[in-house]
Amino acid sequence: MSATSGDDRQRGEGTASSHHAEVIIERVGGLGRITLNRPKAINALTHTMVRTVASTLHEWATDDWVHAVLITGAGERGLCAGGDIVSIYHDARSGGQGSKDFWRDEYVLNAAIARYSKPYVAIMDGIVMGGGVGISAHGNVRIVTERSKIGMPEVGIGFVPDIGGTYLLSHAPGELGTHVALTTSRLGAGDAIYCGFADHFVPSGRLAEFEQVLATGPVEDALALFAQPPPASELAEQRGWIDATYAADTVEEIIANLRSSDVPEARTAAEQILTKSPTAVKVTLRALRQAREFDSLEDALDQEYRVSSACLDSHDLVEGIRAQVVEKDRDPGWSPSTLEAVTDEHVDRFFEPLGESELGLAAALASGEE
Repeated sequence: MSATSGDDRQRGEGTASSHHAEVIIERVGGLGRITLNRPKAINALTHTMVRTVASTLHEWATDDWVHAVLITGAGERGLCAGGDIVSIYHDARSGGQGSKDFWRDEYVLNAAIARYSKPYVAIMDGIVMGGGVGISAHGNVRIVTERSKIGMPEVGIGFVPDIGGTYLLSHAPGELGTHVALTTSRLGAGDAIYCGFADHFVPSGRLAEFEQVLATGPVEDALALFAQPPPASELAEQRGWIDATYAADTVEEIIANLRSSDVPEARTAAEQILTKSPTAVKVTLRALRQAREFDSLEDALDQEYRVSSACLDSHDLVEGIRAQVVEKDRDPGWSPSTLEAVTDEHVDRFFEPLGESELGLAAALASGEE
């Protein structure tokens, strides 16, 4: 796929574009623009979208006319609501190979974004969930607005944070990432910056001007003109009770700590966690604790691929999507239904090596492969 015309390459100016059903690829001056284009689905990612973005980034990495990349979402609701989980629901019921292929390409893209050689500017306006975090929060210039609602809601559908989410969450200050993952709390602009999911705050009303300036000069100049001090982080103010209650080694201990706290928000958090998939909550805590010790994002993505693949064979992923998205009765029947019934051996199975099917990103990084 060619994102620029021959004339544009010679002039280094003007606009070139390639329109796809789900992604719009443009080059405006020296700015490569990627627009996720499924606004009715809040730009939820399909496999085709992932492959289109990946191939475009690969091409632009060696295009001297492209000085920066900008990724945005079409419509007014948000950058990206995540992966297309209805497709995952149907695929999981028929073997799950399509989802494994999708995740493999998606996680490779997440790693490529994190190590991209040019400024990768992500406008995290509106809803940014799951896979939307993966396509934005690993970039090196991450913009939030007063409309930003960022989250990792996976445990609510019987899944586990992926797309490098366990790495981001486990490296947030203190135990904030554990709290966000287990309760599926949403991050506003101030919280996103404090937790390491974003870098700069630009009011939504100034985004159009910001993007225009971005197309004409260095990213630093655009940020200097439009970035403003972010709102205060509410989570930063709550770190005392969050760090104290979530530092335990088991979910059962965390629940006990939260319930015995004098802080009303802590008791509310306990009840929120208890509505989630007991299996997903326990697997998530293990994944976060292990990701905290990893040397790289690639290590976390390798682990997430093992866990995600195992989730396809679990009862709770299909049941969670059914209850929350497909039939929308909001009454999932988790199995096992209690935390106590989820044994360490049950959790172990989600982390078993995949042999020849391993993602292998950390090994590729160590060997110097791209």
